[in-house]
Amino acid sequence: MITNTPNAVRTRFAPSPTGFLHLGGARTALFSWAFARHHGGTFVLRIEDTDLERSTPEAVQAILDGMEWLGLTPDEGPFYQMQRMNRYREVIQRMLEEGTAYHCYCTPEEVEAMREKARAQGLKPRYDGTWRPEPGKSLPAIPEGRKPVVRFRNPQDGVTGWNDMVKGPIHFDNTELDDLIIARPDGTPTYNFCVVVDDWDMRITHVIRGDDHVNNTPRQINILRALGAEPPIYGHVPMILGPDGEKLSKRHGAVSVMEYDKDGYLPDAMVNYLARLGWSHGNDELFSREQLVEWFDSGNLSKSASQWDPKKLNWVNAHYIKHSSDADLAARVAPRIQALGGDPEAVDLPSVMALLKDRAETLNELADGAMLFCAPFAAAESELMDQHVDDAARALLADFAEQARGLAEWTPEALDAVIKSLLTQHGVKMPKLGIPLRLVVTGRKQTPSITHVLAILGRDLVLERLAA
Repeated sequence: MITNTPNAVRTRFAPSPTGFLHLGGARTALFSWAFARHHGGTFVLRIEDTDLERSTPEAVQAILDGMEWLGLTPDEGPFYQMQRMNRYREVIQRMLEEGTAYHCYCTPEEVEAMREKARAQGLKPRYDGTWRPEPGKSLPAIPEGRKPVVRFRNPQDGVTGWNDMVKGPIHFDNTELDDLIIARPDGTPTYNFCVVVDDWDMRITHVIRGDDHVNNTPRQINILRALGAEPPIYGHVPMILGPDGEKLSKRHGAVSVMEYDKDGYLPDAMVNYLARLGWSHGNDELFSREQLVEWFDSGNLSKSASQWDPKKLNWVNAHYIKHSSDADLAARVAPRIQALGGDPEAVDLPSVMALLKDRAETLNELADGAMLFCAPFAAAESELMDQHVDDAARALLADFAEQARGLAEWTPEALDAVIKSLLTQHGVKMPKLGIPLRLVVTGRKQTPSITHVLAILGRDLVLERLAA
C-alpha cells in the first residue's frame, strides 16, 4: 500500500534480483533508509525483476534476508515490477498516442550499422532516427511480419541537468542522448522506463544510488517531463573500492552481506561500518543507529570513492562485541558452537562470553574460544604432559586440589587466593603451577585467565580431572 502524505520525503531502494545483496547495494539501501528516517519520511523497497533470464526467487529471498539482517525494514513494499506490467503498457500506449514515443522497425543489425557509420565519420555512435516522426517527414514502409520496438522521442535540443545531492550541478546536452528503447519487440518494457514509471507512481522524492547510474539520469528526467511529472532529487554516491584501490570485487570479499553474518559480524557493526563508507559526521567512527538517523544528511555524503578496509571492519565489530550483553552474545554464538560440534548447554554460556568478549573480533572467534568449555574433553598430548607435569608439579596440583576442595565459594577471586598462597608456600613462579593446571584440567597449554576458566568449569569437574 502506498501512503498519501503530500511533500513528505520518500526514498526507495530498487535492487535487481540477479544475485545476492552485495556491499554496494547494502550501502545504497542504508543511505536511502537513513535519509528517510532522518526526515520522518517513507522508505520504499522495490524489486526490479524484469530481467527474466537472470532474476530468480532465490535472489529475491537473498535480498530480503540481507535487508532483514541489517535491520533496514521498508515502510512500503516490496513492490515487484513484473506485477506492474499492465501499468507500464498503459503508460507506453499513452505516450504513443501523445507522440512522445514511436514505433521503430529497425533490426539490431541495422542499428549497429548506423553506429558504425557514425564512428567512421568521427561522430558519437547512435541510432539515426530513421523511424522518428517529424512534420513533413515520410517514414519508410513497415516491413512485413516484423515487430517494432518502442522508442522515447528524446528532445533534440537544449540541456538536461539537475543539482545532484552529492556531486552538485550536472548537465547533459540533449543532442548526446539517443532515442531510448522503452519497450522491446515482445512488448516488455526496459529498465529505464520501468524505473521512471515506478518513481512517478510511488511519488519518490529523493533517489540515492551509485554513480554508475549518472548516465541514466538525464534520460529518466526527460521521460518524466514528457509524462508531465516532476523528477525526484537525485544523489549519486561514488563506488566502494577494494583495499588495493581497484573496484570492489569478489577477490576483495565483495560477497553477499549474509556471508558477513556467517563470518560472525554483528548487523549493528556492519551498519556502522557501511555508513562511514561515503558519509561522515565529523570524526565520529562509532555511533548507534539512532545517532546515524539523527545526524544523517546528504550534505555529509562524500564526493570521492571510499575504500573497503577489512581490518577497520574487524575493529568496529570488536567494539560492538565488547559492548554487547553477555546474554545476547550467548544467544548469537550458541548455534555457531553447535555447528562446531560443541554443546552450548554444557556450561553457563553468558559467563563464557564475559570471559572471552574483550579479545574477540567476530562471533566465530567467540564460538572457537567457547569450545574450551563446550567440546568433549580431550586430554593433553603425552609429550606436553611429560614436559610440564613432573613430580614437583604433581605435588603442587595435589595441594591445589586439597585447598580448592575446601573453598566456601568457587569464584575466580577465591581460586586466585589459593593459587597465590601455594606459590608462596612452594617458592615458585606462576608458570610452574599454571601450565600443569591448564594441561590437566583443560587439555591445553594456553587458555584465558585460569581462575575464570576453573570458575566456569565448576568445582566438581575441576576436582574430577585433577583426581584423574
